[in-house]
Parts: sequence; structure tokens; C-alpha cells
Amino acid sequence: MSFARQFAALLAMSLSGFAQRIGSVLTIIIGVTCAVAVLVSMLSMGTGARGEALVNARDDRVVLSSLGARGIFSSIPRDEADTVLNLPGIKKGSDAKPLVVFSAVVLIEARRRLTDRRIFFPLVGLTGAVTNEFDPAFHLTEGRTFHPGLFELIASNPCVRQYAGFELGARRSIHATDWTVVGHFDEGDTQQCLVLTDAEILMSTYGSNRYTRVTAMLQSPGDYAALRQALEANPTLRLEVRHERESIENDLKELNALLNFAAYFVGSIMAIGATLGAVNSLYSIVDSRRREIATLRAIGFDSAAIVASILFESIVLALPGALLGVLLAWTLFHRMSVSPFGFSFRLDVSLALAAVGIAWALAMGLIGGILPALRAARVPVTTALRAG
Repeated sequence: MSFARQFAALLAMSLSGFAQRIGSVLTIIIGVTCAVAVLVSMLSMGTGARGEALVNARDDRVVLSSLGARGIFSSIPRDEADTVLNLPGIKKGSDAKPLVVFSAVVLIEARRRLTDRRIFFPLVGLTGAVTNEFDPAFHLTEGRTFHPGLFELIASNPCVRQYAGFELGARRSIHATDWTVVGHFDEGDTQQCLVLTDAEILMSTYGSNRYTRVTAMLQSPGDYAALRQALEANPTLRLEVRHERESIENDLKELNALLNFAAYFVGSIMAIGATLGAVNSLYSIVDSRRREIATLRAIGFDSAAIVASILFESIVLALPGALLGVLLAWTLFHRMSVSPFGFSFRLDVSLALAAVGIAWALAMGLIGGILPALRAARVPVTTALRAG
């Protein structure tokens, strides 16, 4: 009998006996389910954070920052910032001025409405009011925008929902100065709390003469190369340019690395527990079939076919656990709102994460089946036949 026919016959016998070994089977499935559900739900934090940050990113917008800097640690002197206005490829608005926004960022404190827990998040100062021409996702929902030179704030609606003190007309103390909330806005389908003000008054308050970054609208995505070449050709500009999407992903590297490390660390612990449980259960299954396996070996079944069938049985048992784990993570956590480190977003159990979870489960099934399979293949036929 060929290897393939032996393997098929052994696998059919194994699967037909699941009902008699329901306890061991359920132990494997439940262990894999829990491990996959934990891994996928934790990884969904990273995909959710990335999706939230990129929700309004555009191909025709670029971000300029100081060389090698990331996020709020970028520092651009005013004289360099002014030079940006004359770079090639930048689109002009209806007022014939370049669509360029200089921004300054500082961290401010707020308290959650439900828990009164203190949290820090960025206050962004902008040169000029946000317009739909520069950011089509921006929509003022209540009140008005801030006036240049005044201590005024506008807050996104997620801020109003999540944190105290952002109601229209509320006054907030920032750096020993009272600021007034004069408007609320939405910026597309985002859950991120964002507070905006005039960049010049913010920099004056904190005694700064440097912007954090520059965001510019291109005439078309194809003008990116010309803008980059102009920056590289000007030795006085110590700036680098990135597509908006690339810049956001660069800023998120550390957060994503932290979230993924936590997910795989906890997921690995759960996977080790589930794999050990699978090994014990498969040992039990193999022991209960010692006479059956010995008889098959005695009539000519190859050890390799026995090993392959038990490994495949282990993988087959892991598959429903994988599917149930992904379903459990999606049911309980998909689109759930969280706010770690002051960054608000919804968890996203995506198809890519489902594939990761299934692969993780199949790997657990394969590893968990190796030792029991080798044990089944190595037991002497005469010893196995005498076993009760």
C-alpha cells in the first residue's frame, strides 16, 4: 500500500474516533481558541492605531521636518520655514497663497469624563485657520474657528465626548494662561482627540521660535520628486520631506513596536500553554490507540505514515480553535474604542490579523503534535500489542 493510501486510511480512522475522545479534543480546541483570541485582539490595537492615524492621509500632501527627527521632536527655525513657501510643486489656494501650514506642538493635560483620570495629549498650533481647501475632511460643527493672536482653542468632537472642560465657552488654564474654547469640529471618521490653536500665540506663550513641522499641499502627487530635489539641492535647508502617509507611519513606529511586542509576548505565553495542553491531550490519544497503532504497524503500515497522520490530526484539531479564536476576538473587540497613551482609536480585527491567528494556531498544532507522533512511531510492536 502506498504512503498516500496509508496516510488517508490512518487519518480517516483518527477522525472517526473523535467522538470517543471528546475530552482530549475539546482541551486542544479550547486552548487554541483562547491563545488565538488573545493574540488577535491585542494585535488589533496596532492595526487600529495605524488605521486611525492614516484615515485622513492624502497622496497630495507632504510633511517636512528636521533631519532625522520624529513627531513632536522635530524643530524647524522660522527662517527655514519661510523658505518652504517658495519651493516648487506646492499648490496655491484660491487666494494665490501657497497651501502650506506651519505647526507647533506642546503636550497639555486633560481629565477623562468617566474616571477623572489625568491624561496628556498634543495641543497643535497652526499658522492660519484650517480650510477645506487644505483639509477637505475638516468640518466646523459648532461655534467658530480661533482668531490669530488670541488665546482661543477649537476642539474635535471626540475631545468633547471623552474629556472634561472642552465645552463651548469653557476656559482652560494652559501654561498659567486662560484659553477659551470657541469651536468644535470633526475631521473625517476619526476618534482622535485634537485641539487646535494659533501657532504664533502658542509659541509666544512657551517662549519658542521654532515650528515642529510643515505640511504642504502639492499641485499633484507627481510633484513630490521635484520638491524633494529642491530640498536636497539647498544646503541651507536642513529638512527632509515625506509623503503624509509615510510621515505618519514613521511617527507610529515606536507605538506599533510597543503594541506588537506586548501582543506577541502575551500571545506566546498563551501559545506555550495551549501547545503543552495539546501535547498532553495528544499523548493521551496516542496511548488510548496503542493497540490499534501496533496492529497497523504489524500488518505493514509505515512509521512515516503514522507520524504524518498524527501531525495532521493535531493540525486539524487546531483549525477550529483558530477559527473560533478569530471569531471571538472579532465579536468582542472589533471596533471597540480604546485610548492608550492618550491616543484614541478603535480596535481593528482585520482579515490580515485573522490570517496571522490561523497561522499561529496551525503552528501550535504542528509543534504540539511532533512528540506524540514520534512516540507513536517508536513504540515497539510487541510492547504495544501487550498494552492493555
